[in-house]
Amino acid sequence: MKTMGLLGGMSWESSAEYYRIANEYVKARLGGHHSAKIVLYSVDFAEIEKCQSAGRWDEAAVLLKAAAQAIERAGADVLVLCTNTMHKLAEDLKASIRIPFLHIAEATGQEILHQGVKTVGLLGTRYTMEQDFYKGKLLEMGLTVVVPPEEERQVVHRIIYDELCLGRVNGASREHYQRIIQGLIAQGAQGIILGCTEITLLIKQKDVPVPLFDTTSIHAIKAAEFCLASGS
Repeated sequence: MKTMGLLGGMSWESSAEYYRIANEYVKARLGGHHSAKIVLYSVDFAEIEKCQSAGRWDEAAVLLKAAAQAIERAGADVLVLCTNTMHKLAEDLKASIRIPFLHIAEATGQEILHQGVKTVGLLGTRYTMEQDFYKGKLLEMGLTVVVPPEEERQVVHRIIYDELCLGRVNGASREHYQRIIQGLIAQGAQGIILGCTEITLLIKQKDVPVPLFDTTSIHAIKAAEFCLASGS
């Protein structure tokens, strides 16, 4: 089994899900007392969030590249960035290490295509919903991506940062998201991407009438599959 490198803490609430999912997958595959071999580097999200809100992405890149290199030195065989938004810096991270980098949007896009969905609604931070670094990957894969209107994007973003990143799961916020998802379905979405790793804390498949693509689960399982396949 290869060693998985998790670069997390953005937020730790969702990074804990990566750790759980990867270990559960490996145990289910191998049985017995098996668990995933993992190197985890968890950043102080307050430092990253300040860079995000101020548009200082170059400073965030310095922090994350140092973390990625530390993960590589610790013996990881693959890098998994446990956040959708910070994939804005994916190319910087890839260039700073020698081990493979598993891109969350590519893993998600593969799963969407596997399920035969062509048009997807995207929920995430405003950076993920509005900028090209994430949607562009999906478009390259032949998918059509729809996002909520601006006012609703602000609601989605606020709930992520003010509630979910702080571990607060609010029923009223779930209802807000459900209404926004209905709007995306009205725009033609055949499925919904939970394009922020915290959203899985709030929205489950039972809450919506179309397929959900939980990026946290998809990414963690893809990483576990990579580590098991590479060790065979």
